[in-house]
Amino acid sequence: MPARERWRLIATGRVQGVGYRARVVETADRLGIVGWVSNRPDGTVEIEAEGDPRRLEHFRERISGPRGASHAHTVTRVAELPLDPGSRDFHIV
Repeated sequence: MPARERWRLIATGRVQGVGYRARVVETADRLGIVGWVSNRPDGTVEIEAEGDPRRLEHFRERISGPRGASHAHTVTRVAELPLDPGSRDFHIV
């Protein structure tokens, strides 16, 4: 069985009200990542993503905004979490 990890990520910057969560879901679906994404009251976005570690790193890179862009944002890996055997898709919470 391939290695799997579950990461908690926090996206900061301009990530609410710009379609960011939908982009995260689309990217996760393309890469075969499961988990969820949610707006937080402090203006950041929280993401829990599970999958192959190489795909997770690729996912994190793809959902990080380009430097200097008008919708600039940063995605930081905060923690590695226990696997969630119930995860079957990626969705907005």
